[in-house]
Amino acid sequence: MTAQKTILRALAGETLPTPPIWMMRQAGRYLPEYRATRAQAGDFLSLCYNSELAAEVTLQPIRRYGFDASILFADILLLPQALGMDLWFETGEGPRLSTVTTPEQLAALRSKDDIHDTLAPVYETVRILSRELPSETTLIGFAGAPWTVATYMIAGRGTPDQGPAHALKSADRATFAGIIDLLTDSTIEYLSKQVDSGAEVIKIFDSWAGSLLGDDFAQFAVEPARRITAALKARHPGLPVIAFPRGAGDRYAGLHDAIGADCIALDDGVSAEWAASAVQSGGCVQGNLASRYMVTGGQDLVDETRRIVRAFSKGPHIFNLGHGITPDASPDNVQLMIDTVREGL
Repeated sequence: MTAQKTILRALAGETLPTPPIWMMRQAGRYLPEYRATRAQAGDFLSLCYNSELAAEVTLQPIRRYGFDASILFADILLLPQALGMDLWFETGEGPRLSTVTTPEQLAALRSKDDIHDTLAPVYETVRILSRELPSETTLIGFAGAPWTVATYMIAGRGTPDQGPAHALKSADRATFAGIIDLLTDSTIEYLSKQVDSGAEVIKIFDSWAGSLLGDDFAQFAVEPARRITAALKARHPGLPVIAFPRGAGDRYAGLHDAIGADCIALDDGVSAEWAASAVQSGGCVQGNLASRYMVTGGQDLVDETRRIVRAFSKGPHIFNLGHGITPDASPDNVQLMIDTVREGL
């Protein structure tokens, strides 16, 4: 059955008559069933660490929509918590962490080998999903890329311009590079355990890659992703990897080879027509409908979905959004998008 999974076929380089489809943040607040389960859990972190409930919210959009892939429900900041950092969520404001900005604070963090007790519930969620997902549905594991996770660790929260991380990178490059190295090594261990537990594909989310300029993009976005991908493929031969350096712009071109990824996920800041020429020539691409269409819907959603499917129809393509679906999206618009993709051109 695995050989017939459409996501895996696209990742292997096959051009399919209908692109497989899943959606970033498909288990999320736009769904009433998700909101009910989150209320049952009590808070966001309790939901992440309750394996049964985390599996339940992961399965909800599969039951409702029949997506071709399911992505593990977790959060990119569970890894820094496993490394010994304090993590909590402020209602309406997002995550907060203790910070690491000095050599002493970096040295006080746990090693890559000491993360698994904290993350054990995540691995159990993967095991539950590998048993309960429909046989045709691919299970995707994931982690945040080192640069993106580091921006939260350094600032203690999300920031609009990743300014604190850029400042540390300039002021104390050795400490900054040490944070990136620890995260790279720890992410390898974290993702490898997800694969051991049943994940069939791995995705690396670098949500803030676009703010890295010049050589920093190569050193702190591309190179850590390359190291993670190479290590995972060495341990798990045949494992497909999707890389998502959001905001890369024209730097998306050539990233299949530079990272060693089987698929490059695209944000909606680049046109599908450009990406079909400049990026898809290197392998499978994923994307890249703007998330706003999940709010506005209508004929514009249909037209834009068809345009993207048409643009990528000559090569391997996984249909997705250019970023995660937002809480104000309509579940009906998600169904309209799926129906449009599957009815063909």
